[in-house]
Amino acid sequence: MYEVEKSNLKRCSEYVVQVLQPSYVRNFMTAYLDREIVERILSEETRSVTSAVQVFLDQVCLLEEEGWFQALLDTLQAEGYNGLCEALEKWDFEALENTRPHRVLLDRIEPSFTKKIRPNELLGHLRGCLLPRECEEIQAINSQKGQIAAAERLTECLKRSDKHNWFKLLKTALYDCEQHAALELLDPDTGHDEEMDTETMTTISFQYREESQEPMRDGEKDRQGEKKLRHYQRELADPVFQGHNTIICAPTGCGKTVVALEICEQHLQAKGKEAKIVFMATKVDVFDQQYKLFKDHFLQKDPDVRIEGFCGNQEDTLSMTVIMENNDIIILTPQILVNAMTQGEVPCLSCFSLLILDECHNTTGKHPYNMIMRSYLDAKLDSGQNQRRLPQIVGLTASVGIGSFKNQSEAEDNICQLCGNLDARVISTVQTHIDDLRHYVHTPEKDFYLVPKRQANPFTRIIYDIMAKIEGLAKRVYNIESLSSIENRDYGSQKYEQWIVDVQKKCRVLHLKDQQEESRVCRALFNYTEHLRKYNDALIINEDARTKDALEYLSAFIEQVKNAGHDDTERQLTTYFEGTVKCLSKENPKLAELQFILEEQYRHNEETKSVLFVRTRALADALRKWIEESDSLKFLKPGVLIGRGRKSSQLTGSGMTLTSKKGVLDSFKNLDNQSKILIATSVADEGIDIPQCNLVLMYEYVGNVVKMVQVRGRGRAQGSKCLLISDKKEMIDKEKHNMEKEKIVEKAVKNLQAAPEDMLQKIDIFQRRDKIFRDMEKCIVERPRTEGNYELLCSKCKKHGCFTEDIRKLQTKKLFCKHCGFDWGIVASYNTIPDLPVIKIDSFVVKNCVTGQQRYYRKWKEVDFTIKTFDLSEIVTNWIPCESLREPRVRFLRALS
Repeated sequence: MYEVEKSNLKRCSEYVVQVLQPSYVRNFMTAYLDREIVERILSEETRSVTSAVQVFLDQVCLLEEEGWFQALLDTLQAEGYNGLCEALEKWDFEALENTRPHRVLLDRIEPSFTKKIRPNELLGHLRGCLLPRECEEIQAINSQKGQIAAAERLTECLKRSDKHNWFKLLKTALYDCEQHAALELLDPDTGHDEEMDTETMTTISFQYREESQEPMRDGEKDRQGEKKLRHYQRELADPVFQGHNTIICAPTGCGKTVVALEICEQHLQAKGKEAKIVFMATKVDVFDQQYKLFKDHFLQKDPDVRIEGFCGNQEDTLSMTVIMENNDIIILTPQILVNAMTQGEVPCLSCFSLLILDECHNTTGKHPYNMIMRSYLDAKLDSGQNQRRLPQIVGLTASVGIGSFKNQSEAEDNICQLCGNLDARVISTVQTHIDDLRHYVHTPEKDFYLVPKRQANPFTRIIYDIMAKIEGLAKRVYNIESLSSIENRDYGSQKYEQWIVDVQKKCRVLHLKDQQEESRVCRALFNYTEHLRKYNDALIINEDARTKDALEYLSAFIEQVKNAGHDDTERQLTTYFEGTVKCLSKENPKLAELQFILEEQYRHNEETKSVLFVRTRALADALRKWIEESDSLKFLKPGVLIGRGRKSSQLTGSGMTLTSKKGVLDSFKNLDNQSKILIATSVADEGIDIPQCNLVLMYEYVGNVVKMVQVRGRGRAQGSKCLLISDKKEMIDKEKHNMEKEKIVEKAVKNLQAAPEDMLQKIDIFQRRDKIFRDMEKCIVERPRTEGNYELLCSKCKKHGCFTEDIRKLQTKKLFCKHCGFDWGIVASYNTIPDLPVIKIDSFVVKNCVTGQQRYYRKWKEVDFTIKTFDLSEIVTNWIPCESLREPRVRFLRALS
């Protein structure tokens, strides 16, 4: 009886196993299965849901009772398993199969994804793809165990969802809730790890804040017991008190934020009701930190001072106009102010009386700080502008050593350029009370460890051979050497990574006569280069950590590829790996040196607190494992502090939320010494408050002068050390060169301070020159756009997406290629019209329908063809919105036209 149903259940069991949770169909089990079996299944579920489902199916296939199959369907329907029920009724599991790539992707990024989402905000948007009891469980876990535990449960529920549109709903929910860091992880189109880019690394600062000061010395409190500025802090603030636009440049840990608070107090007293202060922090986590500091400070000093904070995730809910009218001090991230000025909410900077820019050395290029200051300078330099109405400018930084320079003259020019950008007339440094500064701020002893290079091991040779074979396979498909001009690209180097990126970029606009052949070639080259990228990553991990870590990294990637069920090319590449990589780990001399340093440091001082700086997230994870698995070092209980991550979704721990960062730092700060060492990467967000430590380790980690000053400033304790460990002499030479450049910067600042008239003259020249350039840019006529029709092809597989005639511009705020799953954009709503596809141009290649020429654009503003404005009258009465993100976009777009 029911032999067909049982046979089909066995044949399609993999789909049931990946969706069903047995405890949710307990009523069916108690009605048809023995009590002991039910208890066995439920007990197994606590260990593994998958194995519990398999036991359940095995028992179901033994049933002989009349009506059990319909009862199973009814139970599934009642519990909300609509997709699974429909699949079992029709024995058609195509809809579930189509969600497999999304499950695989979510599984890959789960460690970092769960740290980036706020589950409570998402639940209201995800009820269409979650079961009611799942929503209740997630809410309960959130209140009892916290956000991370709830995020893990939510992710598990999503991976087991039987709704065909769960991935669409998840992306839309993340977009609506402005959880952009998590949304970026869901983009499967790139594995580029920004932290691998050493050129980028040298320009991004790992910055940190000083929330508090050390206890005041005798005589540093007034009669009410309130804190007063230290002598060197007063010296730093004096030019501001005199009304000058000022850059305050002082070491990390000296209390520049405390100086800023005093500046705000005096400004409020001097300006009275006319005072309107803006304090800007470069990142959201710094914003949170500084907002709390300002609130706490003025709550004690003057509760009548009105303070409000405004950052990116509040932009759609708060009005800048209202905030300006009702507050005295506004804490912002700078992009908020840029947006408010663009939208007219802030008509001009004359609305404010004081602007304070934290980490002001960022006021260059296209940084939001520079966008704000360009508006300021245009107002200042335009004739007829009442300059007295412009706000006072104060910048805070640990170093003004920006840009590249070879000598003191070039350094002075760079510093004057920064002063010009900020309209700063004074650079305030500690000169008179230098002994007072040294009493509180300790410069760590700097030392260098040149370690012998690691000898080649079997792993390296094998990976070289595999990469050579993959390159050979790629050349059989197409002459990849013709796609990129980057030469001297050694395996295991950043240059090789750049070559991969360049090849993929050129592949986007590769044009062949046979469109099917073009699609096959582009997709194959994408797969080949993605595998080459992972092998290149593994070589870098092997160079700085253990072969074991590199092998595990590759094995995890290969397993993910196999589970994703990719094409013949992918299967061929995984076979190469499985058939050749069988090698043992050799000791890495750098790790041996690092182990010796740590053992000696903690042997002499058990209370040591260390920060270990590394280049990449993958290396941070590898070193964490190494320490935890080392008998002599595991007592350190390492914490990992990394950036939010971008689109590199295949790295373990590829991003951290503010909450997870706080947890790691709290453990590091804890008096019980739960964690004695932090492993930090270069792109951890600016402004993170890393507490005082006495050992700073730079593991193959060298940047520019600003970075060197800031990293060294982590060693705030008296007698602290800063050590660079490298097997590259050129790396150590570069850091020594940075130390010499730091001295050049110090001399340049003193020279400018000694000749203020010359400095001001140079600043004025730079400002007038830059104003001319800005005026010339405004005069450039926007390039004309053609009226011809173009075809948009998926930039990964070159399959048809739509025509430009089908595109309309929406004045509002994710979509996928049905052939390869490549990300095309998002789905939005307009008035009462749901599910409007909104595509991003960088996911497509634009093909001229007449000439066949292909072009690639990164931004919509770069396109040279016209796009019609959205018109509601184009929506026909029989229009049907897309029901799935994987549905062809043309069905909707053509309905518009």
